Amino acid sequence: MNLEAKKVLIVGAGRSGLAAVKRLKALGARVKLTDRQEPDKLKGVYEVGLTEGQLILGRIPEWDEVQSEIVVLSPGVSPALPFIQVGISQGAQIWSEVELALRDHPAFKIGVTGTNGKTTTTTLIGELAKKTGRPTIVAGNIGVALSDQVDELNDRGIVVAELSSFQLEHIDSLHMNVGILLNVTPDHLDRHGTIENYLAAKARIFENQRAEDCAILNWDDTRVRELASHLKGRVIFFSPTSFLENGYSVQGDELVSAEKGKITPIMNRRELLLRGNHNLENILASIAAVRELGLSWEQIVQGLQEFKGVEHRQEVVGTYEGILYINDSKGTNPDAAEKALYAFAEPIVLIAGGKNKGLDFHDFMKIVKEQVKSLVLVGAAADEMEIAAQDVGIQRYLRARTFEEAVELAIAEAKSGDVVLLSPACTSWDMFKSYEERGEFFKELVRRHYREPIF
Repeated sequence: MNLEAKKVLIVGAGRSGLAAVKRLKALGARVKLTDRQEPDKLKGVYEVGLTEGQLILGRIPEWDEVQSEIVVLSPGVSPALPFIQVGISQGAQIWSEVELALRDHPAFKIGVTGTNGKTTTTTLIGELAKKTGRPTIVAGNIGVALSDQVDELNDRGIVVAELSSFQLEHIDSLHMNVGILLNVTPDHLDRHGTIENYLAAKARIFENQRAEDCAILNWDDTRVRELASHLKGRVIFFSPTSFLENGYSVQGDELVSAEKGKITPIMNRRELLLRGNHNLENILASIAAVRELGLSWEQIVQGLQEFKGVEHRQEVVGTYEGILYINDSKGTNPDAAEKALYAFAEPIVLIAGGKNKGLDFHDFMKIVKEQVKSLVLVGAAADEMEIAAQDVGIQRYLRARTFEEAVELAIAEAKSGDVVLLSPACTSWDMFKSYEERGEFFKELVRRHYREPIF
């Protein structure tokens, strides 16, 4: 990739934007960085070696100030901004940071996308891939910018990348040796407009694959399954609910691989530490991916038996006075939160709310009515959620003015044998910078309320 002396604009001075600056400077590009936030709110922006003339901060620029051959958009930046639209009209290329990081990279690349389960699947594949003995990095939408990680990898290296629709929306030649699409349910419709547009963005993970590459698809998701006939790579299906004569599925309690009906047992699901039927999607997709790396069944089973899950995804905070506290802050849409609700047989006190992403909550509230003992609502979407709760006949719900109050209300509602579950079905952006910050604060508030956990 030759970017020597190319004029490149980076929009967004967050984690991925600053990583892109460093990579572009190393490649000899002429870089400018812009962010609408004031400089005092931008951590690290003066530590990446740009001069005042290369920084446009605290406002949205005009295209004439920043005109460039390439524009690198951070995931949270909308391409609909007027100056970006002017740039597009004048022939500027629009890249995501993952395009910059992995364009022409020689490592073996595994990409994971989907509405739910991306982080768990990406993390699990990364842990299993390390058993090959090859240098492996896990990055992308998972919270680590790819541009910060890939320079030291050669063609022996393995990249496992979590990829969001925002990142895939602006790829060009990005090529995945293995692409995984876990599922597609309504999400980010405030950005993409329709489920069809959202699916199209996700499906770009397969766009530059070749015949020798591998596309791993969820048989149970009709929208995902129907992509198979349009793909260039080998298609491998997985299903946690239906036995597949070709693919990875579950037969009774046994995880199995099958080819033309010939069955290879892998392991019993009771040996898994991950809880919840939805995690079978993540596990089966991960097995399919790492078999492409040549891992043995023994290595895979050992890795699965050791894997405990990821932070902020149905993470056990502790058991206090007989009440189990679960941090599922990464449940940022109704579908993800529903999966968390179905993972527990105990009575649930649910904390929900935050910033909505243009989604309707009525179907979600029907599940809440079935699965939840008490509902605590908080954040910008609380009014919408309350209306939906009333419409479906939920009797026991409470409103909190602050997140701290929401946690205290939930604790007061819970009794020994209950689960207090933070699974908001919304983003965190009304009260927090990220779902991680929200989850950490939840854990802090729970632990502050009690002294020592009793397990």
